[in-house]
Amino acid sequence: MIVNILFYLFATVLVASAATVVSARNPVHSVLFLILAFFNAAALFLIAGAEFLAMTLVIVYVGAVAVLFLFVVMMLDVNFAELRSGFQRYLGVGALVGVVLFVELVSVLGGWKLAPQAGQLRFAPIVSTMSNTEALGELLYTKYVFLFQAAGLVLLVAMIGAIVLTLRDRKTSRHQNIRQQTERKVADTLEMVTMSLGTGTGSEVYRPKIVEETADAHGHEEHGHGH
Repeated sequence: MIVNILFYLFATVLVASAATVVSARNPVHSVLFLILAFFNAAALFLIAGAEFLAMTLVIVYVGAVAVLFLFVVMMLDVNFAELRSGFQRYLGVGALVGVVLFVELVSVLGGWKLAPQAGQLRFAPIVSTMSNTEALGELLYTKYVFLFQAAGLVLLVAMIGAIVLTLRDRKTSRHQNIRQQTERKVADTLEMVTMSLGTGTGSEVYRPKIVEETADAHGHEEHGHGH
């Protein structure tokens, strides 16, 4: 009885928080409600006996992904007025994408059928020869290994796309010259300095080489200050 009450409680909060994620006007509030949805989903996994999935959901999604979303949203200075200004221009494309998604959802729900033996699955015997994590790994990496690899490729493409969209080649940024670094010799950057006795363990030490400025450079700087 208590398990049923907890299930409906967590499920209700999960659905409400998921709807608030989409409907909230403030993106920070959306991320906070997303974290709440993750916690309630983890509680449902615990009720179902999938403790590994519950802990993975809390550690990975709440502890890393959702917190990352929260910090990124808080650090970004998004001009929402400018963002909404192009709404009418892309209204046709957005409506077309929405219609396509609606047709796909209808086709999926139309082909879904309730299995008559679904209610008997909860009375099925639990395999005692392997743990929950081992059974999940065996199923994921044997029967659904190709789908698992496809999901990894999708995430890889999304990561590359995010890097390409956010990469900015700024003129003030410093770039590395790998060839110059690998071909650099000790004499180009360090010089030997003779130390007096008693100042250290040896009489000679290395220090960063000091490049003295030429007279032309000083004259150019003075000329620039005069302007």
